Amino acid sequence: MSLYGSFLTDEQFQCSICLDVFTNPSSTPCGHSFCMTCISRYWDGLKICQCPLCKRTFQKRPDLQINRTLREITEQFRSMGGGGGVDRDKRGGRGDGEVCTTKNVFDELKRKLHRPRSKSQTMMNCDTHFQGESTPKSRSPDTNTLASSVPNQSPIAAANHTSGIPPPPSLFTHLRGRRRFSVSGAANSQNLPICELHHRGILIYCRTDRACICTDCETEDHQDHDTVTVEDEWMETKALLRVSEQEIQEMVRERLIKIKEIRASVTDLELAVEQETAGIVCLFSAMVSAIERSQADLREVMEMSRRAAELQANAMIRQLELEVEELRRRESILTELAQSDDHIHCVKTFPILSSPPTAKDWSEVSVTSDLGTRTIYRSMAALVERFQRELKNIEETGFAGSVLEPSKLQKQPRVKTIQEYAVDVTLDSNTAHPRLILTENMKSVRYGDRHHLLPNNPERFDKVICVLGQEEMSSGRHYWEVEVGGKTDWDLGVARQSVIRKGKIEVTPNNGFWFLSLRDKNKYAFHSEPSSDALMNVQPHKIGVFVDFEKGQVSFYNVDAKIHIYTFNDTFSECVYPFFSPCTNKSGKNDGPLVITQVNMTQWHNT
Repeated sequence: MSLYGSFLTDEQFQCSICLDVFTNPSSTPCGHSFCMTCISRYWDGLKICQCPLCKRTFQKRPDLQINRTLREITEQFRSMGGGGGVDRDKRGGRGDGEVCTTKNVFDELKRKLHRPRSKSQTMMNCDTHFQGESTPKSRSPDTNTLASSVPNQSPIAAANHTSGIPPPPSLFTHLRGRRRFSVSGAANSQNLPICELHHRGILIYCRTDRACICTDCETEDHQDHDTVTVEDEWMETKALLRVSEQEIQEMVRERLIKIKEIRASVTDLELAVEQETAGIVCLFSAMVSAIERSQADLREVMEMSRRAAELQANAMIRQLELEVEELRRRESILTELAQSDDHIHCVKTFPILSSPPTAKDWSEVSVTSDLGTRTIYRSMAALVERFQRELKNIEETGFAGSVLEPSKLQKQPRVKTIQEYAVDVTLDSNTAHPRLILTENMKSVRYGDRHHLLPNNPERFDKVICVLGQEEMSSGRHYWEVEVGGKTDWDLGVARQSVIRKGKIEVTPNNGFWFLSLRDKNKYAFHSEPSSDALMNVQPHKIGVFVDFEKGQVSFYNVDAKIHIYTFNDTFSECVYPFFSPCTNKSGKNDGPLVITQVNMTQWHNT
């Protein structure tokens, strides 16, 4: 080792890019060695890779590996001489140009360990090591002077320096990222984490073990591993973070666009359902009219066929009756001839009477009772059966264009089913606003022109023009129907028992009101939070209200069109009551009543 330490200098172990002792050295195909990180960063972004020293080009970027033998030699040299050599001694002040031997290295290290150093001196030496000595102003800026002003200047950096062109930042990235260490740790960091094992600053990242380590850890346990400075690793990770952040932002943007598209599709679907509902109502009305006309036409055709058959039958009967008369006349003559005593006359007449008269062959003649309607009946029955089968399939599985599975769709109760829960709802006069007029059977309410003298009991509403039903709903399912045709404004739904009934009230679900409203004849709204408008092209004349207390649902249906309008989903903590508001008269435009009608079960079971 004395021979090895006597003839090796740190220039032989320097990377020509970062001007520092090799860290994870790797060799290019042309034989030159560089730090793995330095040569990798030097080639980043280049289409054709080139050796920084001999300028040999490689069409395909070489797959570099760490030169383990050179790395071990470098580590041994570093441990012997602290990574220094001739130039480092020159910068330290010796200036004699002698080769650093093993004894000189240990003497220098011993001298530095016993010499007191201040923090400012440590920082100054670190800066001097990175920057080198500055060129005196009196020295002429020739090539040799400029080259000598930067210690350990590589040929690439020297050439750029002399030409006035600054070297590329990638050449000094590794140099800026590497930290110099004093005996006690990092020399230029106040808050640097300290290795618990060696009590030195942690500035190295091992990519093999994915751990942050100090220089002693790297020497002892991570010699064959891929190591870089923590700052370099963070710069690369930071770039990856930016890419990941951009990818996440792009994913968020795509999903926001998709949410917008889905909401627009839902709006289009609601409009299409309303339009299709109106079309279906018109279609079935036209079909009913066409069937009624076809029924009348068919009956007329059958009647005409019956008459024609009857006339034809009468004609054939008349002809048969004539033939019967002729035959009977001959029969009578033959009888008289048989009784005659005039033999000569009988012999002459009999041949004439014995020949059969001219008559029609009636054996194939008949009147059929088949009207030819069986084909019509069969085709119509097949068409109705197919229609009912497809309708049942749609009711059970939903439309084929649905984006959700049928099992995941929240199916609303069909009108035919909810009508099985029909209840007899009547109005509660003790809750009615003083201007409301109720009928004797408590089934109808309308707005009056003046206040009535009524007791101001706690149950009565004094500002909100409404009235509650008498039926308390604290469990189970309930359904009732209200006639609203002809009115321009109304409110229908349910209200909680404990709602405020005096003064101005905000009618929202949080305050215990769940209902559907109509304003100005065509503006439907649900008093949700916030309130939402409803687009309905088919104006209902009768509204069905369905309450499922356990599920916390209040649903509204267009009874005429047999379609679901809207469902509130909430939780009922107390009993609820039917809610009715005919609103004001609007100068006579809205003076019609709200009428609670009887649920017609037969009508629905026939549909």
